Amino acid sequence: MKKTIRVNDLCCQRCADQMAVKLALIEGVRSAKANYKKGLVFVEVAESVTDETLKGVFDGAGMEVLSIQLRKGIFG
Repeated sequence: MKKTIRVNDLCCQRCADQMAVKLALIEGVRSAKANYKKGLVFVEVAESVTDETLKGVFDGAGMEVLSIQLRKGIFG
């Protein structure tokens, strides 16, 4: 399952990369990539990973998650 996380406080590429690494350490997260300029983090996760689990990583770093949405590919 692919998701897009909109984050308010990604200030630089280093912070974005660190958050991607922290997310990748969660069991069930297959990949994570961040774009600090857009304030977005793209993740691919197993069904067992909840939005609250993902949000908790950002809360622990003092960042505000604005939304978590399913990301659709070109084939739906």
